Amino acid sequence: MAEERSRRVFLSTSAALSAAALSSTALSSTALSSTALAPTAGAEVPADAEKPGERLTPQRPGAELRAILREIDEHRIEATVRRLAAFGTRHTLSSQTDPARGIGAARDWILAEMTKSAERSGGRMTVQAQSYLQQPAPPRIPVATTITNVVATLRGSTTPERVYVVSGHYDSRCSDPLDATKDAPGADDDASGVAVALELARVLATRRPAATIVFAAVAGEEQGLFGARHMATLFKTAGTNVQAMFTNDIVGSSRADDGTRDPRTIRLFAEGVPTSETPAQADIRRAVGGENDSPSRQLARFVHSVAENEATGMTVRVIHRRDRYLRGGDHIPFLEQGFPAARFTEPHEDYAHQHQDVRVENGKQFGDLPEFCDFPFIARVARVNAATMWSLATAPDTPEDVRIRTNRLTNETDLVWRRGTDPGLAGYEVVWRETTAADWTHVVRVGDTTEAKVDLSKDNVFFGVRAVGKNGHRGPVAFPTPLS
Repeated sequence: MAEERSRRVFLSTSAALSAAALSSTALSSTALSSTALAPTAGAEVPADAEKPGERLTPQRPGAELRAILREIDEHRIEATVRRLAAFGTRHTLSSQTDPARGIGAARDWILAEMTKSAERSGGRMTVQAQSYLQQPAPPRIPVATTITNVVATLRGSTTPERVYVVSGHYDSRCSDPLDATKDAPGADDDASGVAVALELARVLATRRPAATIVFAAVAGEEQGLFGARHMATLFKTAGTNVQAMFTNDIVGSSRADDGTRDPRTIRLFAEGVPTSETPAQADIRRAVGGENDSPSRQLARFVHSVAENEATGMTVRVIHRRDRYLRGGDHIPFLEQGFPAARFTEPHEDYAHQHQDVRVENGKQFGDLPEFCDFPFIARVARVNAATMWSLATAPDTPEDVRIRTNRLTNETDLVWRRGTDPGLAGYEVVWRETTAADWTHVVRVGDTTEAKVDLSKDNVFFGVRAVGKNGHRGPVAFPTPLS
């Protein structure tokens, strides 16, 4: 009895056998051994020696991902930003028929660029101009206006029903949000984000991700997130399994308004309490203390794990907010539909180069011009996005129906979940952290099973479950809900 209690992780016999059968490159069974967790008699005991599992470490980029990141081309990104700025204005209410100026010309150019990428995909990537007529929506849509998203879809090879979306918005504005004629080059906001989406489409078009990746350039953002809302609604109506959405909005500069630079950091805004939360879900969240464990927060932790490394050259600064004060981005309509979503934005902003008429005042240049962009920085942001999207699309699905048993009082924790159907699935890991920790700190490798017992009180720490692929890739964590 004493020997049994000394074990830090308890699993059923079948689970232990399943874990032993897994590929050693995907799941190590070391953490399942009680002897591996027991300190040697007389030895100095490390702080973690009595804690189940082992320290969680970031997922290192593999050879294929490193090759993808090397293909990101800052010169192509610069050319894209400059070309979009050269359309003069891309205001949503600007001309849709002028071949040289206005949002219609920009739309057609983006569609042509996406189509070029699709031609290299062997038929796996399709492109569409996703248009609809937006009825007047005062104050920023005073007349009925056609809004068009340009969407490229790279179909997954084994689990195409899983969808991951990356976007930027191609509309722009000047000081007056209703002025559709004055120059509004929109280099940083948001030709930079469109350049990221276009470059990812180009580089990934020839690859074969397991899941589907959507690359989008949306319109109507400056007038009220209209294009993204239309796209998110279409996905919801169709029952599309959107597992993650990332918008890149204002990712063009590393320079703050005071001149300081932070060229190796990108902010990632991720909400805590879900925008789409129901009253019943709110009751559960309050009961378990899940304010920091929304699906969007799990996505942010995933990005931090796979995209902050020497291959991207970037630090991902996760901000525990949906967005900045008085601002909003294209991830919000996806959050409204219940899809996990987050926003990439440069580390500091220079407001003289956002939403400003192009002019010189007291010797200072105003306006969102390409000369104020940092193109190597945008390329590194693109690498963060590429690492994120590729890692998501080549890992197994986020576990579903993850529950924590609460039908009796106990100092252990019982977790159960539904096994995924992904053919590349190898098994599962339980992760945990102290309630005061921002990110997961420990991992317990449990094998190809649908339940695990961990010798830690569910009252004292937070738990999660993530899937592991046969390729060794880990997916995002699912936070459990109570099962009485």
